[in-house]
Amino acid sequence: PIEYVVYIVKENRTYDQVLGDMKEGNGDPSLCLFGEEVTPNHHKLAREFVLLDNFYVNADVSADGHHWSAAAIAPDYVQKLWPNSYARRRRINDYQGQEPTAAPPAGYLWTNAVQAGISLRNYGHFVTNRDKPTEDGIHVLEVRDPVLARVTNLRFRGFDVDYPDVERAKVFLEDLAEFERTGNMPRLIVMRLGNDHTAGLAPGRISPRSAVADNDYALGLIVEALTKSRFWPRMAIFVLEDDAQNGPDHVDSHRSPAFVISPYVRRRVVDSTMYNTTSVLRTIELILGLRPMTHFDAAARPMYTVFQPTPDLRPYQAEKPRVPLDERNPGGTDLADRSARLDFTEADRIDDDELNRILWLGLRGTLPPAPVRSFFSR
Repeated sequence: PIEYVVYIVKENRTYDQVLGDMKEGNGDPSLCLFGEEVTPNHHKLAREFVLLDNFYVNADVSADGHHWSAAAIAPDYVQKLWPNSYARRRRINDYQGQEPTAAPPAGYLWTNAVQAGISLRNYGHFVTNRDKPTEDGIHVLEVRDPVLARVTNLRFRGFDVDYPDVERAKVFLEDLAEFERTGNMPRLIVMRLGNDHTAGLAPGRISPRSAVADNDYALGLIVEALTKSRFWPRMAIFVLEDDAQNGPDHVDSHRSPAFVISPYVRRRVVDSTMYNTTSVLRTIELILGLRPMTHFDAAARPMYTVFQPTPDLRPYQAEKPRVPLDERNPGGTDLADRSARLDFTEADRIDDDELNRILWLGLRGTLPPAPVRSFFSR
């Protein structure tokens, strides 16, 4: 009965960093940086639909994370070269559509969809931003994928932590209103919503709490509008992080928040089944009738346990922000100076361990915990 899929990829958080304060799941509140006060919509979505407390990203950093999230593999070129980039021995960022050798062998989820005749719309993937938008609101200068170039909303700005996610949400909601008017909605929508990445404590930039709260409210607005649309009875929304940025988590530093939102999702349950990024992709493929792209998604465990046969059509009501969305970082501190040395122009140009240390010191004021690597996931 599910015909429409909305797939939202966010940036770089672990489960405990966001949902560690939820008593319902396997969380550690001592590791929570962006709890319910900052992310009320993430918490409400997890409570009203299904709380996944044993979900893991396949990637380590954003360079391979966006490939895992869209192609179920980090190609050989990406896997071998991203460590050089993150060690600052290689300054070229060519992992998302710039270098043909970085392309996955069977293409991306959107390539797969178009080959199968599935209608598609892109918001923010593989785009190059203009420095400033045109007078008619065009933010995108170039789309670095020929399939996406035909279906991209050019008014939806790509990764840019200085531009609010709430403004991105408004652009999508304008499109959704048009889908409502015509009765035609693309069967697959892919979207990047990445301000939970933050700009650390860089002076004059939006503060981490405001950045994550902005991301949270944007997600809430998008989900609310989708659940109140005519397409909701036949829809599934999947939300995950491209990677967990090696952040603090008491189970494993790859454990991450993920959400499945649909009338056919079991309500108010905790599901501790072990799933990962490729599980999401396999589930989307099964819903849309797409072939697997790699042996990773072909062998992935589909997310059967989160679904129920009888739909619950109650819509979602977004929570208002509980912290200011315009709070900015002061200058003149050691953490501000350290943050200013990081490159936030793209998600995979920062030192992720350094940013984790800065966020922990800035928000908690104590020595940051070491990343956790579990030998076996439970």
